[in-house]
Amino acid sequence: MAVSFAFEISMWLTSACAVLLAGWLLWQGQRQQAMPALAGFAAMMALWCSGHIAIVHQQPALGIALVLANPLMPMFFLHFSLQFAATRPRRWLLPLLYSLTLLLIGLSWLGEGGAVQQTAGFDAFFVFSGIGWLNLLYTVLLGIAAHAVLWQGWRRHSGNKRRSIVAMFLAGGWGLLLATSFVFPSLGLDWYPYPMLLLPSYLLLLVYGVVRYQVLAINAFANKALLWLAMLLLVLALMALVSALLGQLGMQALSAVPASQLWLYSALLLLLSAACYRPLAALAQRLIYPGLQLNDVLLAHWRSQLQQCSSWQALASLASRLLGGQLRQSVSIVLPQAQTPEAALQIRCLRDATGWRYQLHGWDDVTPGYRLLGEVFAALLLGSCTSLEQSLKLAEAERKRLDQQHLVELGALSAAMAHELRNPLNIIAMAAASSDSATRQHIQQQLKRADRLIADLLSYAGQLQLQCSQVPLKPLLQSIISQQDWQGVQCQLQVPEQLMLHADSYRLQQVLINLLDNALAFCRHQAGAKICIASQQQGNGLLLYIHNNGPAIPAAHQATLFQPFVSKRAGGSGLGLAIVRRIMQAHGGAVRHRTDLGWPVSFELQFNQPQDSKQ
Repeated sequence: MAVSFAFEISMWLTSACAVLLAGWLLWQGQRQQAMPALAGFAAMMALWCSGHIAIVHQQPALGIALVLANPLMPMFFLHFSLQFAATRPRRWLLPLLYSLTLLLIGLSWLGEGGAVQQTAGFDAFFVFSGIGWLNLLYTVLLGIAAHAVLWQGWRRHSGNKRRSIVAMFLAGGWGLLLATSFVFPSLGLDWYPYPMLLLPSYLLLLVYGVVRYQVLAINAFANKALLWLAMLLLVLALMALVSALLGQLGMQALSAVPASQLWLYSALLLLLSAACYRPLAALAQRLIYPGLQLNDVLLAHWRSQLQQCSSWQALASLASRLLGGQLRQSVSIVLPQAQTPEAALQIRCLRDATGWRYQLHGWDDVTPGYRLLGEVFAALLLGSCTSLEQSLKLAEAERKRLDQQHLVELGALSAAMAHELRNPLNIIAMAAASSDSATRQHIQQQLKRADRLIADLLSYAGQLQLQCSQVPLKPLLQSIISQQDWQGVQCQLQVPEQLMLHADSYRLQQVLINLLDNALAFCRHQAGAKICIASQQQGNGLLLYIHNNGPAIPAAHQATLFQPFVSKRAGGSGLGLAIVRRIMQAHGGAVRHRTDLGWPVSFELQFNQPQDSKQ
């Protein structure tokens, strides 16, 4: 009865796999909502297979009862499908279906819905009878409903969820093909149910099709399992070939050994090799890399710690501390934006056009184990550098967006304030007309100052819309110079006659007037006061300098020169240089304070000229 024994082995194997998978799926159910229902499906398949085993071992009552509990399998699968496809049925639907399922199973037990008879290859095999056919029909209908739910889910979802549903449909088709042979005896067909011998593959394919896209850890397990299965098949094929050649080589004793025993020995040897692989690999690692303590837990700890850093200096310090603690000696981490104290062992992370790379300095004399540890850590550090670089870029982009939004809001507020302030200022100006001349002059000076403050605020907070054209620079400067109150300050203009500048003429005047006003305010009341305006070509760009020999700007104030509302000048609004910076940035240029050009105070305006600008 070899075929009966093969059927029993298949049922035992399917039942064992189903029990193991049910336990694993229940554990996964802590993170995946639909897994407990699929675990119920696997558990019912284990009971269904156990029913066939009981019938083979002459326990018909138990076997028939377990087989007739068959509708719970598709019921659990329907429950799983509803959760997996994110379908929300009415609250009463699932309890009702479970109740109907249990009721039908109970009626099948009471109404003798199954029997046992002899068929091809079996002394006893299950057949449906009476109400058992209703049991089978209900089972089929539940299976159809479950796959209809999955089909609806396939239409709604995308990505991995959709791939999982396709895999379930393919596995379901395979399972239907295998299960068809189960009803052969019930239909009066005296055929051996050969497809049922492959039933273990159905459960594995179904569960793997579900979890391979949802639980990524299973893919690593499946990768190893397929590798060892391929090795096992290869060993069996080699042993079959060796067995056939032993007689030809004169080894009669070995050729007389049954092939099944050779295969069994080969399988045991392969399993023993698999069991010994990890400890032997660890031993080899200790021999080749003595002192190395490198494992998945340590790597995961390093990775999680490094990913939490929010600045380059923090990353360098933490990396130095983590690796130094593992090696029990100081390690210097050098990043382009930060570094740690010098040490004999260094890891340098460099950024070039191709990406990040690392260099190890001072590691030539360390043991191979420590060298490998340093290289693995450096590779992890490069990943953290890439992540930090991207996060800082995103943070900078968000900061600029918020700054722009703040400027828009400030511009709207400034326009409203200017409108509201200028009306009472006009009333004050008209009321001052009847006052004495000294009072009127003082009021007018303050009104001019208030009007200038409002104009500066509007210039700084408003939207800059440039209308650029070719501007003759020297005539523009001469016009601005003629309008200033120099009061004995000497002005030198060192700009070529034909020099042209591609810029917005009105905004350029604002820049030059603001810088000249500042220079005059600080050097007007000192002897030998001098202001110089000079230009210099720089490739396709132009540098324009405004020098003055007034008092030098203290180093403590240089960092805040271009910030708004910061003024060291009596009566100033604190917006002059901030406006200059905004206008220069809008032109794609920059403004800088210089102290290395031979003058106490110098401001450098950098203009990036288009390729076709004419001079």
